[in-house]
Parts: sequence; structure tokens; C-alpha cells
Amino acid sequence: MTTTSDLSDTELLRQMQAGTAAAFAALYRRHQGPLYRFALLRCGSGDTAADVVQEAFMALMTGRLAFDPLRGQLQHFLFGVARKLILKLEEPRRRQVPLAEPDEDGELELDEACDAQEPLGRLLENEAAEQVRRALALLPPHYRDPVILYELHELSYQEIAAICQVDLGTVRSRLARGRAALAKRLRALHPAAHAAA
Repeated sequence: MTTTSDLSDTELLRQMQAGTAAAFAALYRRHQGPLYRFALLRCGSGDTAADVVQEAFMALMTGRLAFDPLRGQLQHFLFGVARKLILKLEEPRRRQVPLAEPDEDGELELDEACDAQEPLGRLLENEAAEQVRRALALLPPHYRDPVILYELHELSYQEIAAICQVDLGTVRSRLARGRAALAKRLRALHPAAHAAA
């Protein structure tokens, strides 16, 4: 006997569209956790992350979102949807926050990133993880997305490029710069430890 947990995402979607509630529940159980973690790290608010996940799944359930299994995996599609929803939520704040000025190399100074993110204390308990979450929250969104998707969700460059709708070279560049900025922020949290080294 086949259970819903044995079925592919495509089959579960087909059953969900036919009105099978158990198929939707199985899809939700399968993808809610990774999607919530991505949204939480991306936006910094547990409530906002939960709203983003709920909106993504409601749109999938009602048919407002048309997933095409020939174009990729459902999880990557949902990451892309969550990313767009978060960008939409951040749009009013981006209009209010003055843009950082480029430095002498033409790069934006990463220390100018918005420091108004809420703490991410719900996701992990230990102090080191909390510091990483804080440092991630301070990265500009275009660096934060590739770092979270690559380092925490172990997606490939190609998968990240599809989710973020950028080319492969841009993913590589943003990932490298995001990692460097994250390391810089983490060093700033522990200046005494790095001075002693």
C-alpha cells in the first residue's frame, strides 16, 4: 500500500488539485520546515517567516501559483516564491533606508546594511549559531540569499541561479562576496579573539 509520504511532489500536487486534503498535508510536511528556515534567516522575523510560508502554500493550494515540474523541483520553486514575497515585504523599507555609498573600488560598503533586523533567537539555541544568524541578517539581501541557499540548504549554483533569477557568474560573485562580508561581520563580533590569534 502506497502512502502519501511515498509519492513524488508531482503526484501529490496532482492529487491536491483533485481535492485530496492528505496530499496537501503531505506536501506541507515535506517542504514547510526548509521553507520556514529559509524565510526566517532571510527576513529575521519568525512571524513574518510563518506568514510567508503560509502565503506560499495557500497560493499553491488555490492554484494562484502554477508549478511546472519540467522546470525544476517544487522545493526550489517554493524558495523562489518565498524570496519574492520577502522582497515585496521589504520594498517599503528599502525606499525609506538611504542607499549605501560605493567605496573607492565601486563596491557598496557592507557595514551600511540595515541593522534593524530582529534577533533570530527561535531557530537555534547555541550562542555561535545566534551570532551567525545576526551576521547573516546584516548582509544585504542580494548576498544573503545565495549564502543561505548554498551553505544552509546545500543547493547548487544552478539551483540558486534559478531561484534568484540571476546568471551563474552572479551567483558565484555574490556567494564569494557574501561569505567575505559574513566573515567580516563575525570577526567584528569577536575582535579580541582575532587579535589574540
